[in-house]
Amino acid sequence: MIVTQTQCEVCAVSLKDVEQAVCELVSSEPRIVSLAPMDLGDVFDDIGAVAAALGRPERAERLNAGLTARLDSIRERSIQLAERPTIACIEWIDPLMHAENWVPELVEIAGGRVMLGEAGKHSGYFEFERVIEADPEVIAVMPCGFDIPRTAAEMSPLAAQPGWSELSAVRNGRVFLTDGNQYFNRPGPRVVESAEILAELLHPEVFDFGHRGSGWTEWVDR
Repeated sequence: MIVTQTQCEVCAVSLKDVEQAVCELVSSEPRIVSLAPMDLGDVFDDIGAVAAALGRPERAERLNAGLTARLDSIRERSIQLAERPTIACIEWIDPLMHAENWVPELVEIAGGRVMLGEAGKHSGYFEFERVIEADPEVIAVMPCGFDIPRTAAEMSPLAAQPGWSELSAVRNGRVFLTDGNQYFNRPGPRVVESAEILAELLHPEVFDFGHRGSGWTEWVDR
C-alpha cells in the first residue's frame, strides 16, 4: 500500500505523480490510498481510511477515540475561561498566508478566536494590512515544512513589515514561533499536540503540556 495526498500539490507529490511512478518503477500492483483532509473531521476520517485499507479498522476506532477524548478535555477546560484571546496563525511568511483547514478548529478548542482564516478551506494569501486591522493579541507563526530554527531564520520579511512593531502581540511579547513541520501542517494524530501548543500560547496560566522549547518558543527580535 502507498499512502499519498491530494490536499496540496505545492508541498508534496500529487496523486498523478505517484500513479505515474508506480507504473514506471514498481512491478507489483500496490493499493494507492489518497488522502485530502480539509478540516478536523476529515483528519479522523483519513485515519479510518488508512486503517481500513490495512484491514485493521478497529485500530483507527481506538486511536480516534483517544485523540477525541484529549481534544474534548482541552475544550472543556478552555470553555470555562473568561477570556478568549484573538490569534493570527501565519502559515507562510513571504508571501503571507494564513492557516486555514483544521487550524481554526484547533484554535477554538484551545480557547482562542482566530482572526484570519476559516475552517475547511485551503490556506490563502493575504496582505499584511489585514493583520494591522485585526491587531491580534497573539501571533503564531507556523510555516509549512519549517522547524523552529528555520522559522526564526525566515522572520525578517515579517518583522520588516510597516506597522509590525505597533501590533499588540509584538508590543506584549506574544509572538510565537512553532514547529509547523511536526505539528500544525501534519493532518494526523499530532493535531492533538497542535491544540495543546495553542492552548499553551493562548492561556499559559492554565495549560502546560510541556511543548515549550520543542513545539514552540517566543520570538525574539534580533
